[in-house]
Amino acid sequence: MYSVPKKKGRLFGLGRRTRSVPPSSAPPPFVDPEVLTAQLKDKDDRISLLETQMAAQQAGYEAQRRLNQQMMEMMQRMYPNEVFPDVPDP
Repeated sequence: MYSVPKKKGRLFGLGRRTRSVPPSSAPPPFVDPEVLTAQLKDKDDRISLLETQMAAQQAGYEAQRRLNQQMMEMMQRMYPNEVFPDVPDP
């Protein structure tokens, strides 16, 4: 090997360094299909539980909204000359 002029900054015959294998072309590691199936079932179960919890929470919000509405109506009947502020729904 012999040197090229200093302004090039590298030795003749040496190419630029590149990655040996880009990460996207590496084959995926083997995973047992039973493990994947179990993981999917676990995720499905967790999603179902979250959906159930959200539905119960929404029902609670609706019940609270109806109760608030009834309270406002009762207060307006008890104090017809008062002006009550609108309270936004949660």
